[in-house]
Amino acid sequence: MTLSAVTDPNLLGGMRPEFLLIIIVGIAGFLVQSRLRSVFNKYSQVPFSGGLTGREVAERMLRDNGITDVQVTHTPGQLTDHFNPETRTVNLSESVYASNSVAAAAVAAHECGHAVQHATGYTPLVLRSALVPVTSFSSRFAIFFIIGGIVMASVSHSMTLFWIGIAMIAVSALFSLVTLPVEYDASRRALAWLEGRNILNPQQQAQAKEALRWAARTYLVAALSAIATLLYYIGLARRD
Repeated sequence: MTLSAVTDPNLLGGMRPEFLLIIIVGIAGFLVQSRLRSVFNKYSQVPFSGGLTGREVAERMLRDNGITDVQVTHTPGQLTDHFNPETRTVNLSESVYASNSVAAAAVAAHECGHAVQHATGYTPLVLRSALVPVTSFSSRFAIFFIIGGIVMASVSHSMTLFWIGIAMIAVSALFSLVTLPVEYDASRRALAWLEGRNILNPQQQAQAKEALRWAARTYLVAALSAIATLLYYIGLARRD
């Protein structure tokens, strides 16, 4: 492979199926994110009869699962909610922490679902946690190996660096795939607990399910995007 071959406009764009796939997935990602924000904003305006705030929902779910070493705290922003296993904290966004809406209950329970996964040693979560350091490194430096590989290919026709870059992209794709069962399982645990504790009425339970379903789809699109990117660079590497 030569530098001119890699940077040829018809090769990088045009009708290459991998490139078209990236575009399609990108559009899908935009639509899913837009729909998620719309659903979240809608159900953030729907209070539930229990009157519990997101913080109280989280604390109750943790307590019901026998988890006493995890603290519920708040974090800036919207849809920034996450569970941090290193600090043992469920971090709820400002729009969830003090809100008694259906959306807040769903998100708080979902994040506690991750805490339950961690406490029970849920295998996909353990695997994802193990992948975090190498994924962080790979996502940060893969592009430099790709660029270096292009330069080396133009000078010495060696594809070694380019393939190393592809391997690093593959790690990120693997991380995205492992994330899928982690997120879907956390939502399943959240919905089961909300229903079992009668936190929400049947209509609100359906609304919470819809909100978590759209949140999960963002991770599905992210996984598809990672795979599309990987296929794109593999396609480049296989061209003479």
